[in-house]
Amino acid sequence: MTISSPTVAVIDYGTGNLRSVIKAFETLGSMPFLVSGPDEIGRAEALVFPGQGCFPDCMQSLRESGLADLLRDWIADNKPYFGICLGLQVLFDHSEEGDSPGLGVFSGITKRFRLPSKFKIPHMGWNEISFTPENTSCLKKNLSDGDQFYFVHSYCVVPKDDKIVLSRTDFGGEFVSSISFGNCHATQFHPEKSQAKGLQIYRNFLKTI
Repeated sequence: MTISSPTVAVIDYGTGNLRSVIKAFETLGSMPFLVSGPDEIGRAEALVFPGQGCFPDCMQSLRESGLADLLRDWIADNKPYFGICLGLQVLFDHSEEGDSPGLGVFSGITKRFRLPSKFKIPHMGWNEISFTPENTSCLKKNLSDGDQFYFVHSYCVVPKDDKIVLSRTDFGGEFVSSISFGNCHATQFHPEKSQAKGLQIYRNFLKTI
C-alpha cells in the first residue's frame, strides 16, 4: 500500500548507499531525486541523507558544496529530515573519526566503539532496538521493542540531551540507535536494508510530510 507522493531530495555527497534508499522510497510511492548542491533542492518537501563513508570527507564535501549550511537551516526551520547512519552522526558537534567537526545541530559527539575483543568492529548485521518511552515520535507507529534492523558502523553518537533519543541498542553495552526531535529524524541502522520493518520507518516518516 502506497501513500501520497511527497517529493524527497536525497543528498548525494559523493558516497553513500543511494540506489537502495531511492528504491525504498519509490516503493512507498514518494518521488525521490538526487541533489549534490543547494540550488538543486527545488520544491523538495523533505531531505534524506543516506550515510556511508568517512566522516571528515563527508563534512568537507558538505561544506564545499554549500549543503552544510542548507542542512542546518533546513532542520532549524523544522522541515522534514531523515538521516541514515552517517546522516545521523553528522548532526552532532564533533566526531572522533578524523577529529572532525560536525554540523552542530545537536550537542554531543560521535565516538568509536571501545569494546572487549570478543565484539567484532564494525558492528555489522541484525540487532534489536528498544524504544525510549519518553519520546513519542511518529516513527514508532506499528513498530515494537525487539524489532530488528540492519547495522553497519564502527562509531556511535552520544547526545548530551536524552530527550532526542528515540531508541537504544545493545552491543557490548547500550548505544543510541535512533533520534527524533520535531521533524528531524535519524537512525544509526539502515532502514533500506531492514526489510519490512525498515520500510515501516520510512512510511512513518513520509506520513509526516
